Amino acid sequence: MAVYEQSYKPFAGALTPAWSRFLIVPRHAYRTVFQSKLFVAFFVACFIAPLVFSALIYLKHNAAALAIIRTSVGDLLPVDGDFFYYFMVGQGVLTFFLTVLVGPPLVARDLTNNALPLYLARPFSRVEYVGGKAAVLLILQSLVTWVPGLLLFAFQSYLEGWTWMKENWWIAVALWCGSWIWMILLTLLALSLSSLLKWRTVATGALVALFFIPSAFGGIINEMFKTRWGHLISPNALINNIWRGLFRNFNPLTDTQVIRQGRRVIQEIPIYEPPLWASWLMLFLLCTVCLLILSRKVRAYEVVK
Repeated sequence: MAVYEQSYKPFAGALTPAWSRFLIVPRHAYRTVFQSKLFVAFFVACFIAPLVFSALIYLKHNAAALAIIRTSVGDLLPVDGDFFYYFMVGQGVLTFFLTVLVGPPLVARDLTNNALPLYLARPFSRVEYVGGKAAVLLILQSLVTWVPGLLLFAFQSYLEGWTWMKENWWIAVALWCGSWIWMILLTLLALSLSSLLKWRTVATGALVALFFIPSAFGGIINEMFKTRWGHLISPNALINNIWRGLFRNFNPLTDTQVIRQGRRVIQEIPIYEPPLWASWLMLFLLCTVCLLILSRKVRAYEVVK
C-alpha cells in the first residue's frame, strides 16, 4: 500500500501511568543482565545463605531432626539479634559483588553512546531516569537482603510464637533499615562513578577501590595514632558501625593500648570507636556527594550543527 493511501492516527492504546514510567528502564535492563550465565549463577548462589539460616531456625525447633543429626539445641546459634546481624553481613558482601557486576555500565553506556538525549527528549525527567537506573540495582539488592531477612524473621516468629515477635520487633526494623542504607549507598556510588568515568572497566575498578583503598588508609591512621577515627574514611567500617548500632551490639570500646616498661604494665589506654552520629554524618556526606555528581552529569543538552 502506498504511503499516501494510509491514514495516520495518534496512539489510542493505554498510556503508562506517569508514576511508573521509570520502571521501563529496569524492565529492559534485566533482559541484558540475565543473558549472562555468570550473573545468573551468582544470583542463584546469593540464596544459599538464606536457606542455611532457615534450616538453622527449623532445626532449633525440631527435636526429631536434631536427634537424627545428633545435635543438641545448645550447639546451635541462638536466634537473636546477633544471628540476624551475621545474616546481614553475609548478604551485604554478596550485595556488593552484585552491584559491581550490574552497576558500572548502567549510566556509562548511555553517556558513551550519547543516548541520554533520547531519554530526556521524551516525557521522561532526569529524576525518573536516575530513579529507573537505581531501580535496576535496588530491586535485585532487595531480593538478596531485606526480603529474605524479613522472611527469616517471620519464620522464626511463626515457630517461636507471638511473644518472641513482640519482644524482638526491633530486629525486623534493623533488617529493613540496615538493608536500605547499604543498598542506597551502593547504588549511589555505582551510578555516580558510572556517570563520572563513562567506561565500564574503569568504573568497576573505581567502585572496588573505593571500598578497599580508604579502608587501608584508615587502618594506617588507626595504627599510627592508636585510634579508631580512621574508620570514618572507610565505607566498610561506617556501614558496619551503623549496622551494629541498629542491631544493638555496638561497643564503642574496641581495644586497649598497653604501655609497658620492661615486663611491667604501666598504663592501659582504652581505644574507642567514633560515635554513631559521626558514622551517620559521614555516610550522609558521601551520599550527598554522589547526588551532586549525578545532578551535574545527568542533564539534557542540545546538539547544534
